[in-house]
Amino acid sequence: MKKLTFLILLLFITISSFAQNAGAIVGVWLNQEKDAKIEIYKSGEKYYGKLIWGKNIFEADGKTSKKDSKNTDESLRTRNLLNLVLLKDFVYDEDDKEWTDGTIYDPKNGKTYSCVMSIENSSLKITGYIGFTWIGRTVVWTKP
Repeated sequence: MKKLTFLILLLFITISSFAQNAGAIVGVWLNQEKDAKIEIYKSGEKYYGKLIWGKNIFEADGKTSKKDSKNTDESLRTRNLLNLVLLKDFVYDEDDKEWTDGTIYDPKNGKTYSCVMSIENSSLKITGYIGFTWIGRTVVWTKP
């Protein structure tokens, strides 16, 4: 009986470890190029991500944040890159086990894309796209 209870408990723990929950995305992620850290957080029922560190986000003095100079909207070009919200309005899709309906902003080119995210093998798979996901670009972020 003890062996059966142990096996059932072990099976439950194993299944639980493979189950993905909505909060699994929360935390700090290192981008694919390893030159920026993004903190993903939940606000209300949605998920967001802000730039909290980057190799090239400070001016020569090392203290002043560079501005969002490549933004296609001229009125936003004075925003600081530090703490800039790059990921917006994601909701967790329980059926597909992914975060959808959000956008990702790329400060390197000043453009915003539709986006879907999922966790695979402890990495964050992010697909930014225009129109259809199959014509988008996918990157993989990892925990620092």
